[in-house]
Amino acid sequence: MKGFYRWAVMAVCACLLALPATAAPYKSEYKLSVVPGATSGWGMTGTFFADLVRERSQGRINIKVYHSSQLLAGKQTSEFLLLRNGAIDFALASTINWSPQIKELNLPALPFFLAVQPDRYKAMDAILSGKSGKMMTQAVEKKGVKIIGWTENGFRELTTSKGPITKPEDLRGLKIRVVGSPIFIETFRALGANPVNMNWSEATTGFQQGVVDGQENPTNGINIPLKIWDYHKFHCDWHYIIDPLMLGVNPRVWKSFSPEDQKLLLECAAETEKYGKALSRLGMDDGSALAYLKSIGKLPETTDCYAVMEANGMTVSRLSNEQIAALAKATEGVRKDWTAKIGADLVKAAEEDMASVR
Repeated sequence: MKGFYRWAVMAVCACLLALPATAAPYKSEYKLSVVPGATSGWGMTGTFFADLVRERSQGRINIKVYHSSQLLAGKQTSEFLLLRNGAIDFALASTINWSPQIKELNLPALPFFLAVQPDRYKAMDAILSGKSGKMMTQAVEKKGVKIIGWTENGFRELTTSKGPITKPEDLRGLKIRVVGSPIFIETFRALGANPVNMNWSEATTGFQQGVVDGQENPTNGINIPLKIWDYHKFHCDWHYIIDPLMLGVNPRVWKSFSPEDQKLLLECAAETEKYGKALSRLGMDDGSALAYLKSIGKLPETTDCYAVMEANGMTVSRLSNEQIAALAKATEGVRKDWTAKIGADLVKAAEEDMASVR
C-alpha cells in the first residue's frame, strides 16, 4: 500500500511538471524614465511610446512616464544602473548619459564626425541601422540592458550671448555650459573655449549674471521649449555632435512579456523611432519630418525653428561646409584620442555605414 502511495504521489508530481508554465501576471504599472520635461521633444517621444503601447495592448501593458529625472534622484548618469537593477522598467535614454558605463556610446559624440557628411541625417540613419548601430546595441546588452529601439534628440547646436560663432577663434575664452562627459570638455577646450559643467538652474543663473556665455543643446528638443532666446541672442548651426536616444528595458521585465507582446513592443518602438526623429528634424531636413507628423496628426506648435528663433530676436548662423570643416580640423586631436578609447573597429564600422549612403 505504501508503495502504491509513493507511486501515486510521484505520478501526480510528474503530471504537474509536464504542465506548461504560466506567465507571471503583468505589473499594473511599468515605470519609464525620461530625463527632460514632458514638453521637450524627448519627453514627448517618451509619452508617444507609452500611449502607443497602452493603445495597441488594449491596456494590458500600462507604462507610466516619469519625466524630469523623477526616478533618478537628480543624477542622470545613474539611470543605466537603476534600469539594469530593476528599479526602473523602461528608459528612453541618451547615449550621453549612459556613456560613463558603456564607452562605445561615445561614438555619436565624436566632434564633427557626422557634421562633415554630405547628408548628416542619412549618415545617422545608416549608423543606427548598420553594423556600428548593432555594435552599440550589443555593447549595451552585454552590460545588462535590453535595447528594443533607437530614436533621436537631435544635433546639439550652440547658443551664445557674445556674438555669432562662425569659426574656432570666435569661441576663444568663452565660458560654455556643457555636459560633464570628458569628450565634451576636451572638444570645447580644443576650440579655445572654457567649458563648465553645471545643472540647468545654475546655468540660467550664470546666463543672467553674464558669467556663463553660452550652451549647447538640440534645437527642437531642448532650446525651443526652454525659450533659449530669453538668455542668448545668437544661435550657431554647427551640428558638432548628435544625441541619439535608446529605448531600454530591464531584461527580467522583457522576459516577462509573452512573445506576442514582445513583438508588439518592438513594433511600437519602431514607430516611436520615426516620431522622435521627425520631432528632432522638423524644419531642418528636406520636409520629410513635416510630412510624417502631418500624416499621423501629431504636428507640434512649432514647425519652423529658425523662424521662431529669429522672431524672438536671435541671429541664426547656419555654417557652410567650409566653416564646419575648419571646426572639424580644430578638433581632429579629440577625434583621434577618442577613437582609441571608443574602439577603432567601431569607428571604422561607422565610417563604412556612412559611406554606404553618400
